[in-house]
Amino acid sequence: MEGNKDSAELCIGIAERYIREGKRDEAEKYLLKSERLYPTQKAKDLLESLQKLKSASNPGRKETSSAKEKSANTGVKKETTMPEVEYSKEQLEAVKRVKSCKDYYEILGITKEATDSDIKKAYKKLALVLHPDKNRAPGAAEAFKAIGNAVAVLTNVEKRKQYDLFGTDDERIRHNSSHGDSYTRGFEADVSPEELFNMFFGTSFPTAGNVYVRRGTRWPRRGPEEHTQQQHRDTNNYSILMQMLPLLILVALSMMSSLLVSDPVYSLTQNSKFPVMKTTMSLKVPYYVKENFASTYQGSIRRLEASVEEEFIANLRNACFREKQYRESLLWRARSYGDEQLFTKAQGMRTPSCETLNAYRVTY
Repeated sequence: MEGNKDSAELCIGIAERYIREGKRDEAEKYLLKSERLYPTQKAKDLLESLQKLKSASNPGRKETSSAKEKSANTGVKKETTMPEVEYSKEQLEAVKRVKSCKDYYEILGITKEATDSDIKKAYKKLALVLHPDKNRAPGAAEAFKAIGNAVAVLTNVEKRKQYDLFGTDDERIRHNSSHGDSYTRGFEADVSPEELFNMFFGTSFPTAGNVYVRRGTRWPRRGPEEHTQQQHRDTNNYSILMQMLPLLILVALSMMSSLLVSDPVYSLTQNSKFPVMKTTMSLKVPYYVKENFASTYQGSIRRLEASVEEEFIANLRNACFREKQYRESLLWRARSYGDEQLFTKAQGMRTPSCETLNAYRVTY
């Protein structure tokens, strides 16, 4: 039940926004969902206030004159509007912290040695605090976009490499900006903050069927000008790639030489060089070795199988992430162009690597 607490609070946040917009039926639906996920006093109070508002707006239940006089005499004033929802000091401090950061690593609160798992864990923790439906402090939407850009760049191998080379200097991060919040610029994510959030948490919190609607505003969709800007960014990325080409060639030659010096002991795929199949003791992961493996290998079988399982799970995670990204990009394109056929296709698209990864998690 504790695991549903954050989801329940997000439901309450969505309900409060619907209340401010006058959409009481939608608000009641999300409040009931919050109660099912994790019962709270706040959700109960809001549901009770909604019921009072519905009763007050029902023309068939008019207050009698004697009741009005009694209300006037006792000084009791009927509540006709919902109380204004405020933000907490902790929420404001979280926004201020992100806006004061100088690079993406600092935004997520991680080091440059952080793994993909560390980056995603840090993003999930911050996203639940800074999501605009939960945090209404000034600047929360910008901070939410900043952590989205951070996780999108740092979990992409090529973008992270470019960012580490050219994006850590404070002057580069805050380049030629009159807004003061240029830490969200330069290395932009390819998807919107909401799409990133849905990739990590699922699509449990859509806003009136449109992931771009938040707090009465819309996340901007790409128009002709933004496509032109994207083309300029692609040109710049190409120039950077050409500058880095000598370095990449050196790295490739180094990797090739290391492969020539140290011949691999195993392979995750069967081929003529590694024809003999074996299975790890722990996760039952199949791997393949040479025919003379039993007589030539002098190392620890346990450490070897640990390396096999680690590489196997890492490959599954990367493939799963790519499958989810591809499906989300199709969903975004379908929503942008109103293509119902593409939307249905994207919703029904399977993610076999994710299914295999989940099967291993459940089994072992």
